[in-house]
Amino acid sequence: MSALRNSLAVTDIAHHLHPRTNWRQHEASGPVIVQRGEGAEIEDASGRRYIEGMAGLWCASLGFNHPRLAQAGARQLEKLGFYHTFAHHTPELTIDLAARIGELAPEGLHRVCFNTSGSEATETMVKFAWAYHAARGEPGRRKVISRDRGFHGSTIVAASMCGLPDMHREYGLPLPGFIHVRCPDPYRERAAGESEAAFAQRLANELEETILQEGPETVAAFIAEPIMGGGGVVIPPADYFPLVQAVLDRYGILMLDDEVICGFGRTGNWFGCETMGMRPDMMALAKSISSSYFPISATLISDRIYEVLADHHIGAVFGHGFTNSGHPVGAAIALETLDVYRDMDLLPLVREKGERLGAGLRARLNGHPFVGDIRGRGLIYAVEMAADPAARRGFGAAFNAGGRVNEAAKARGLVLRSMMGDILGICPPYVITDRQIDDLVDRLALAIDDVTPVLAAEAKP
Repeated sequence: MSALRNSLAVTDIAHHLHPRTNWRQHEASGPVIVQRGEGAEIEDASGRRYIEGMAGLWCASLGFNHPRLAQAGARQLEKLGFYHTFAHHTPELTIDLAARIGELAPEGLHRVCFNTSGSEATETMVKFAWAYHAARGEPGRRKVISRDRGFHGSTIVAASMCGLPDMHREYGLPLPGFIHVRCPDPYRERAAGESEAAFAQRLANELEETILQEGPETVAAFIAEPIMGGGGVVIPPADYFPLVQAVLDRYGILMLDDEVICGFGRTGNWFGCETMGMRPDMMALAKSISSSYFPISATLISDRIYEVLADHHIGAVFGHGFTNSGHPVGAAIALETLDVYRDMDLLPLVREKGERLGAGLRARLNGHPFVGDIRGRGLIYAVEMAADPAARRGFGAAFNAGGRVNEAAKARGLVLRSMMGDILGICPPYVITDRQIDDLVDRLALAIDDVTPVLAAEAKP
């Protein structure tokens, strides 16, 4: 077995280009080869088991080997392994899935366009926003405003909307017309002595100033995650989205809601917009729509936008779509995923487990000399390390405090996500047990203890 693992690692290094990975470092370290999963745990090729505290990439909401999802996919593969949704055709189950999503969605978002990835879902929102404004006689509305530290995908437009330097650096991005405003992070961005309400108002004022500077007649849309994922599980102040919405309404700018991480129960409601007080014109869904057992995503548009686009698009057909839009196997797995959510009474379960996770993190880590912030909603949390928590002073980016804790956690059998240098993301599958939640908290606390001497040495003035 050891020889086989070594052979696979050599082959991986020789042929496999890993996303969001340092390729030279990968040549030295090689892959962690994952061979099976059970519930909220995974097992690597050496037989070592880990609590997967990130649901893979914020996505395996029902764990890593749910039998009902496997059976649903197998049944559909035997019946109809593929068909498209172009030119009035559709697989039967794709209709059912569109209706189910439309029933769950916030009022007015009843029209569903299927894609295969979160990047496609967010990029589709931008195309529809451009088409909507052009159809209404304002083709000059092309600019899109997003936030620093936001993550919206890896394709060209989606990456342009990201507020993360590593999504832009090698590619000469963002494209012209993609504007970024301040991240609504109360921990890092709020001024000393500033209340959260005052911080929210300042952000709304800055957004309006940006719109006026760019020219309101040039701005198509504002895009936001209800709770930022990859930017560090950023939870904006309670007043933030209502104040932002008032600004957008004043200038006829669309609100685009990126629910790729927050959608389908992650924040304790079906959608993060409900948790955070957003009123979207469009919504992008992916990840937990199928527990990522199949690559499927969706873009929802308001009835108002649908009517404009349906009446005014030029030519015989609307020029958008993907080969695998509404794939029947993806639809079957997504429908079964929604059935499982219903059967497990998902929303109360997420809230209860989230309370247990949050309480455990606070009990073990509040007051730790290098833990600056613990934040979360539902089953998405972050622990932010700090060189000086009282002053909200982080460690230097090159030191990578979060990465050091992350490696110590992995050594203790826990997979987390290190972000923004100091931040550890926690986003476990919904099927995580109470005992596993307690073990997750314990392993994280011990991992922080493991690296505390190194943190203390770095934190000295």
